[in-house]
Amino acid sequence: MAGSAPVSPLAVALPDLPPLAGVKLGVAAAGIRYQGRNDLLVAEFAPGTTVAGVFTRNRCPGAPVEWCRKLLPAGRARGLVVNAGNANVFTGRAGNDAARATAEAAAKLIGCPARHVFLASTGVIGEVLPVARLTAALPSLHAGLHEDRLADAARAIMTTDTFPKAATRLARIGETEVRITGIAKGSGMIAPDMATMLCFVFTDAKIPAPALQKCLTRGIGGSFNAITVDSDTSTSDTVLLFATGQARHAPVPATGGVALRDFSVALAELLHDLALQVVRDGEGAQKLIRIDVTGAVSARSAKRIARAIADSPLVKTAIAGEDANWGRIVMAVGKAGEPADRDRLSIAVGGVWMARDGAIVPGYDEAPVVAHMRGREIAIAVDLGLGRGKATMWTCDLTHGYIDINGSYRS
Repeated sequence: MAGSAPVSPLAVALPDLPPLAGVKLGVAAAGIRYQGRNDLLVAEFAPGTTVAGVFTRNRCPGAPVEWCRKLLPAGRARGLVVNAGNANVFTGRAGNDAARATAEAAAKLIGCPARHVFLASTGVIGEVLPVARLTAALPSLHAGLHEDRLADAARAIMTTDTFPKAATRLARIGETEVRITGIAKGSGMIAPDMATMLCFVFTDAKIPAPALQKCLTRGIGGSFNAITVDSDTSTSDTVLLFATGQARHAPVPATGGVALRDFSVALAELLHDLALQVVRDGEGAQKLIRIDVTGAVSARSAKRIARAIADSPLVKTAIAGEDANWGRIVMAVGKAGEPADRDRLSIAVGGVWMARDGAIVPGYDEAPVVAHMRGREIAIAVDLGLGRGKATMWTCDLTHGYIDINGSYRS
């Protein structure tokens, strides 16, 4: 249950989250799985709100993911319903029926078609969602919607998270300042193949859905698609971006273009912030790890090598044990299946190069590397000496805490 584990030593505090025009939020304790805590979030958006989204590529997605995929092409949204504790995954027709019933109940309260209500669920897989509890909580929840509930919303979507995750940025469209605010949850089953488990971003900008989608897709690559906790891609991964259109700025073309240059940069920074918060809350994590790969034959090859290092249990446990065992990094480079030449490979930890051109550096002193390994943030650099391809991945160490959390997840 969220909050049952000690707060991650890598946690960051919630920033100040001013209300965002066109977004009203509410949370409630529906008792879907957890007792005595909020586990249900509802958001209502101003008429005219546009939406963009990216979803898991896991071939066994949940009913909420399938629901959202059908709605997304229209690019319009009036509501969002999110529950924690039950993922509504692998529940067959019952799962689809629960998704539809949830959307219809929320739509009736908002006063819009069900096709304008987006859904997300996170939690245990394979258990039927107790949709009656969820829909019973909606009327009183909707009656209390308020603009100033973003912090509560970040907490309500937690599962095994130990701290709520949020970020906010300002950007300019023309001469007008707009705000972007996002919340996220995730700490395990994280090897996103588009996103993290759940992330919801809101802006008061007025942006056509096609341009909004371009901005989001572009921002995902260096953020949620560049992190991993345990190499497992969730069945529920969802990132949704809602633009309420309440800010008064020059019209934005459907293609976006230069009008959204500053907005795109700010959005990418926000997504990256949220993605790193997810890694900082990796289940049982004690250390944040950055892996930079350079000199690969292509950027794609570099990313695959960085991912192999980030996903390696041997690398991650060595870091957990503060063991400067760089041979495990060599192993991970070699197993990636990408072009690599042992005699050109160079490896550094904490800025200290211990191996260059396939051999240990003469006079290599392990002491500064050991000192670096004792810290909370670990830097690994790999240069393949083959080309100009480069990539960066972020991960965390693998500790016994991961086993403790996941071995008792359903109990």
